[in-house]
Amino acid sequence: MNVDSPTATGASRVTILSVEHLTTSFRRGGEWTPVVNDVSLTVAAGETVAIVGESGSGKSVTAMSIMRLLPEKTSRIEGSVKLGGRELLTVPEREMQDIRGNEVAMIFQEPMTSLNPVLTVGRQIAEAIRRHRGVSAGEARAQTIALLDRVRIPAATKRFDEYPHELSGGTLQRVMIAMALACRPKLLIADEPTTALDVTVQAEILGLIKSLQDEEQMGVLFITHDMGVVAEIADRTVVMFRSRALESGPTDSIFAEPENAYTKALLSAVPKLGTMTGRTNPATFPLVDVQSGLALGEREVARAGERNVLEVSNLVARFDIKSGVLGRVTGRVHAVEDVSFDLKEGETLSLVGESGCGKSTTGRAVLRLIEPVSGRIHINGEDIGAMTPAMLTRQRRQMQMIFQDPYSSLNPRMRVGDAIAEPLIAHGLASKMEARAKAVDLLERVGLKADMARRFPHEFSGGQRQRISIARALTLNPNLIVADEAVSALDVSIKAQVVNLMLELQESLKIAYLFISHDMAVVERVSHRVAVMYLGEIVEIGSREQIFASPQHAYTKRLLDAVPIADPSRRHVRTRQPGIELGSAIRPANYAPLKATYREAAPGHLVKQG
Repeated sequence: MNVDSPTATGASRVTILSVEHLTTSFRRGGEWTPVVNDVSLTVAAGETVAIVGESGSGKSVTAMSIMRLLPEKTSRIEGSVKLGGRELLTVPEREMQDIRGNEVAMIFQEPMTSLNPVLTVGRQIAEAIRRHRGVSAGEARAQTIALLDRVRIPAATKRFDEYPHELSGGTLQRVMIAMALACRPKLLIADEPTTALDVTVQAEILGLIKSLQDEEQMGVLFITHDMGVVAEIADRTVVMFRSRALESGPTDSIFAEPENAYTKALLSAVPKLGTMTGRTNPATFPLVDVQSGLALGEREVARAGERNVLEVSNLVARFDIKSGVLGRVTGRVHAVEDVSFDLKEGETLSLVGESGCGKSTTGRAVLRLIEPVSGRIHINGEDIGAMTPAMLTRQRRQMQMIFQDPYSSLNPRMRVGDAIAEPLIAHGLASKMEARAKAVDLLERVGLKADMARRFPHEFSGGQRQRISIARALTLNPNLIVADEAVSALDVSIKAQVVNLMLELQESLKIAYLFISHDMAVVERVSHRVAVMYLGEIVEIGSREQIFASPQHAYTKRLLDAVPIADPSRRHVRTRQPGIELGSAIRPANYAPLKATYREAAPGHLVKQG
């Protein structure tokens, strides 16, 4: 099917990318299996085409095929891919290297596995500029710092010399965006470019891509599972399912009158702000069954219990910045500063805020995966800061974490069934056969097939790997789960199914969730209470109704204002609050922060003053 069509204004544009009958197959067990099947699309100058669909539907493989980044020995690409009339599938690899990053750039889904861990992030961006633009090292450095500033990375000059492991997931994604835009390409392929970003930065990054697109008439092929983003930026949309393009057309038409049952199911699962108004408890997503087309009703989950599972008091976490031959401490990152909250059994407290604001550090400190500078953490009434390693190991049966980056948290040499079963065997809670049976059951509960237990992590898509991580966290039936962007890598339909699963498990097992997320629409649906963080501090905390219906702090208002709305008709009528300069959590070594003071806007609703 060919999805070439005029733009929304009716004016024709020069075609930058033309893909015809693209079929990509992988060799497995001596046989070729198609994972992209007869897909055709075009992208014109200044146009944005979105590809949406299930995790594993072939969206990312389509992009990798266009860029010719798949291994030649185990993949076969057929059809035609033309860039400005030049056939990319037949050009020599040396010529393709000149095209990649210069004429066509790609923002990858998982920045941690796309960046070289032994080179500073600044050097990696500058290297691309020098490779394609032939400028001096000093000029490349200056351009790189300017790019880091444009994608709103604080302290850009200092970050130039930092390594990937020193940056948060969201900051790494911004580094990838800066690298892709460095040479102002004719075509930008963006594979989930805003997945790891909070909504305020997401809105500004999308604005940045759009402004560069307008300046350079750059074409954008945008792969995403966020239908709100699609509604805001895409001129045309292609819906993929099980390797094929099922439906395509102008974005307005796709949203207003979807023809395919899968497209209808996809749109029914889109989380929307305001749907929880007037409700006290979280509720499951209302879904549409793909086969029958029938709507499945939503259901409120039970109210949280009264017993505290987690109590955090005056938590402080800082990281030293060392320089010079002697490694003298010249500054500190104040990642978490005097944070206090509690969490009851069966309750969900969501932490939201800027990427790098301290959300993930708080979650790791709660489980003692990093050692805090000070503060007290009690889980089930026990002080985990005073526990011996053996005591902590036993306690970890009751507390688990779902990590932000599923690829780096899974052992690449271990089959996923064994990875899920491992905690049961390590704690002596089941035999190998029983543990593997439970692993298969958990894989099916998070939407994967039983035979996938024998595969390795690299054989799954990013969204599928995140589902595996969720299954592994549930293995020991914990009563506390720290979910760090647990559903950020999932497409909307699977995201809704997994959130529904987490809510059902919470209700039946009384699990307490510390839910770390930048997706405000999901946060509204799953939360009992919400804490908003900025520069390591909680600036506002209260019930879900208080935060979403009556936000008090200026930053909370900015977060809610930046949430993309899954309605293309409102694309040009939205108003945003003016941008503010992003602060930095990096302080001098002798810096002594002032203790935050709070006012009570309503019972249980605290707002930071000043």
